[in-house]
Amino acid sequence: MELIPQAASKRNIGIWWVLAAAVLWGTTGTTQALAPQGAQPASIGSLRIIIGGLALLIYALWRGVFSKGDRWPVGSTLVAAISMAAYQLFFFTGVARTGVAVGTIVGIGSSPILAGVFGYLLRGEKPGRRWLTATLMAITGCALLAVTGGSIHVDIGGMLLAIGAGGAYALFTVTSKGLLVHKPPEAVMAVTFCLGAVFLLPFGFANSLTWLSQPGGIAVALHLGLVTVAVAYSLFARGLRLVPVATAATLTLAEPLTAAFLGIFVLGERLTLGAAAGILLILAGLVLLSVNIKTDPAMMSSPG
Repeated sequence: MELIPQAASKRNIGIWWVLAAAVLWGTTGTTQALAPQGAQPASIGSLRIIIGGLALLIYALWRGVFSKGDRWPVGSTLVAAISMAAYQLFFFTGVARTGVAVGTIVGIGSSPILAGVFGYLLRGEKPGRRWLTATLMAITGCALLAVTGGSIHVDIGGMLLAIGAGGAYALFTVTSKGLLVHKPPEAVMAVTFCLGAVFLLPFGFANSLTWLSQPGGIAVALHLGLVTVAVAYSLFARGLRLVPVATAATLTLAEPLTAAFLGIFVLGERLTLGAAAGILLILAGLVLLSVNIKTDPAMMSSPG
C-alpha cells in the first residue's frame, strides 16, 4: 500500500524527531560518568525525572496547551506515568544485579520487540518485515556493543527486572501514542512526567544528595533533567504522533549508538572490533527503517 506524499513527508519528519530525541538520550551515560563521586544511580535517575517533569510543566503552562484537546483519559495517563516511573526503577535495579552488559542487552533490546507486540494488540499496528529486519539488526548491534564493553554476569532476577524495564518503556510508548490523539505533545509529556516524578519522590530522597554541592553536580543534574528529559521527550512526543509505535521504539536504538560514540570520543574508550561491528549494525538497521517509507507497509499509520 502506497502512502500519499503528504503522509510520507509527515512520517519522515516524525522519524527525525525521534532520532533527535534518541541522540539526546544517548548523552545520559556519559553525563552520569562525569557526575561527582557519591552520586547514586537511583538518586540520579529520580532527580532527572523530577527536574525534567517540572521543566515540561512550566513550558506547557507557558504555551497554554492544557486548554486544548479533549478531556484527559485518566486511566491511560496513570498507566503512562507509572510505566515511566517503573522503567527507571526496573532498569537501574536490573543493571545493578546482572551487570551493565546483560542489563543493557535485555532492557534496551526487549523494548522495541515488546512495543511491536503492544502496538499490534492495543492499536492494531502491523509493523511489517522491514521493521522486523531493521529491529533484529539494531538489537544485534546493541548486544555487540554491550558484550564488548564488559564482563558477562547472568542473574535471573536481574534479567527479569531488565525485561520489566523494556516492557514498561514499551507500555509508556503505546499509551503515550494514545494520549497524543487527544492532547498536545507538551501537555502529555508534562502530565505523565510530573506524575511519574511524584511516584519516584521517595526513591529520589532515599539516598544522599550531597553530590549536588560538589563541582559539576548541578550541571549534571540540569543536563539530565532539562536536555535528556524535557527537550528529548518533547521531540519524542512530536515524532510519536507521526510514526507507528514499533517504528518509534526501534528508532530509539540510536541512543546506545550515540552513547558508544561519546564513550569513544569523550571518555577515551577503546573501539574494539566487536564494538565497531555493533555500531555498523545499528546504523544499518536505522537506515533501513528510515528510507523508502512511501511504499513500505512497515511504516503505515496506525488506526488512531
